[in-house]
Amino acid sequence: MNKIDVENLCVKYKTPNQTFEALKDLSFSVKSGEFVSIVGASGCGKSTFLSVLEGLLKPTSGRILIDGKEVKGTGTDRGVVFQHYSLFHWMTALKNTEFGIQQAKKQLSRKEVTKLANHFLDLVHLEQFKNKFPSQLSGGMQQRVAIARALAMDTDILIMDEPFGALDAKNKSSLQDLVLELWSSSEKNKTVIFVTHDIDEAILLSDKIVVFSENPGHVYKEIKVPFARPRNRSDIRKTRDYETLRAELIDSLYGNVREPEFEFALAG
Repeated sequence: MNKIDVENLCVKYKTPNQTFEALKDLSFSVKSGEFVSIVGASGCGKSTFLSVLEGLLKPTSGRILIDGKEVKGTGTDRGVVFQHYSLFHWMTALKNTEFGIQQAKKQLSRKEVTKLANHFLDLVHLEQFKNKFPSQLSGGMQQRVAIARALAMDTDILIMDEPFGALDAKNKSSLQDLVLELWSSSEKNKTVIFVTHDIDEAILLSDKIVVFSENPGHVYKEIKVPFARPRNRSDIRKTRDYETLRAELIDSLYGNVREPEFEFALAG
């Protein structure tokens, strides 16, 4: 059984003057433990899809299944890491991490929650900054806290919505490597849905890349990433397979662009 099945998903937004179709007949599947990246032009429905997957938006028609059960609302089986950190500014890094655990694991004692939060902050190399507030942390550090919180919640599915898009190149590369390390070192790989505009990032991280086409959003192509794990970015970039895959992604994206201002990152 697949972990996630997206079946003929359609989402329409109605205004007084017109109806806008954000997604139409969107269908694809994600295996348990699979790392899947979604790429596509701005406005192709990626955010709308994530809203349905998170249980925040009801589709017009079609459905999303998790473990064979239809998504009908939010749940503790899904953790989310957003682009803009989404930390509580009045809480320390430790308190932010504890908060996520408390929502997902209500059976744990206060002492157990704190121990777990400390463990995951250690994993993202923030043990010395656990008592700092978000305003006292760099953007990269804030995103590490968000990742620690999501991992500590121990959800089956991890949804990452352009989590490194606001970071500089050095921090971005560091967090990409950290996510790969934590994901591959766990006893059971989490199922990851990762939205990005950076095709080099998608190749480095993913088992599969799903290309969305726009107007309305639908699956244009699904591409398997052929590189074995663990991966080294320098090594795979030297291969012919990397250049071939990268060229295919660029062609897929450009071939579905109707507006000249389409933006995506060519460098990871």
